[in-house]
Amino acid sequence: MRLLYTLAWWLALPLVLARLWLRGRQEPGYRQHWGERLGCYGRQPTPLPDTIWLHAVSVGETRAAEPLIDALLAAWPACRIVLTHMTPTGRATGKSLFAKHGARLVQSYLPYDTGAMPARFIRHFAPRICILMETEVWPNLIHQCNRYKVPVVLANARLSQRSLGKAQRLGKLIADAARGITLVAAQTQDDADRVRQLGVREVVVTGSIKFDVVVPEAALATGAALRAAIGARPVLLCASTREGEEQLILDAYTRSGLPANALLLIVPRHPQRFDEVEKLISAQGLAVQRRSGLAKGDAVAAGTQVLLGDSMGEMFAYYAACDCAFVGGSLLPLGGQNLIEPAALGKPVLIGPHTFNFALVTEQAIATGGAALVADADALMARASALLQDPVRLLSMGEKALAFAAQHRGATPRTVAAIKPLLA
Repeated sequence: MRLLYTLAWWLALPLVLARLWLRGRQEPGYRQHWGERLGCYGRQPTPLPDTIWLHAVSVGETRAAEPLIDALLAAWPACRIVLTHMTPTGRATGKSLFAKHGARLVQSYLPYDTGAMPARFIRHFAPRICILMETEVWPNLIHQCNRYKVPVVLANARLSQRSLGKAQRLGKLIADAARGITLVAAQTQDDADRVRQLGVREVVVTGSIKFDVVVPEAALATGAALRAAIGARPVLLCASTREGEEQLILDAYTRSGLPANALLLIVPRHPQRFDEVEKLISAQGLAVQRRSGLAKGDAVAAGTQVLLGDSMGEMFAYYAACDCAFVGGSLLPLGGQNLIEPAALGKPVLIGPHTFNFALVTEQAIATGGAALVADADALMARASALLQDPVRLLSMGEKALAFAAQHRGATPRTVAAIKPLLA
């Protein structure tokens, strides 16, 4: 089965590279560092430090990995980390977050899973361990790690029932890969049970590392400056929205609206959609400004109805600047996004009905009163409008969200403790 998978990769590679080039029209980062994606590297300096390899596919996984990376570098001061990504936005986020570590952290794209390319990566960087964040399972990568005796850890692992079904339909390919994983550190007991069904032998429950993320002081300062630019107006943030959701939100906004002086702040999840979303807002006849158009000291115009968050790496700042946050990817059947970040900032959280990627954490947040479920975009506007006009209720819900986030911290040291025997 894996041989057929490998053949499929090689046959598809020209199309994969063509798609990469086309995506580079909107995101130039896709046209850079192609050698890394193909497993081609320059000469390795000697002597090599001990290397921990950590893979975080994109922005969310990279940000989630921050406390784990900091803890690993502190626990093994003679080691360096090679941090791999699949997307330019993930790489840019890593560069911003981990510049503080200097030469102790090296970034690269993950090579395509052809077999030969991951093998070249392993020979070049000589990692002592491979740590994959959350849901990344690559059959040839795991096979090559086993071949070169590199332990494989799936950290902060989550696996929905839907994803389990998809994995099981792939049969022996995924079953063999699962058996090649040395250790899974799962977010919840349900995740652990589903992972075991795939055939992983060693599974521990550590909780979600995302609860341990520390909000950077710089992000809080940026958020305060943005809030000053907005002024005293109440702000509803729609964060990490996906294609199709903005139109639903804007339609609901024009039907029912928010309090007269409120500002709707929309931050699409994918930067290549910023221009598209601005056109959607303008097509509704709404007055829009872009975050990128605000110079230092500029104020958001009093007549602006929608502020488009078209910047990268500022999600914490957007959360800090709002009064109430809706977490996107949940109005449509996309699985939802992480609601821990707004909760950690003490913001009331609203979330749509489709949260299968974060089912348990969403249920827990709702149970504590720090988050509320909305059935659709009209319900979102109605609930947000009520909250923004009730300061006492808004404050109470924010305090409950903050308490919920604080209650679940501690996954990072538990994950490091589980990894430690593999690095002994």
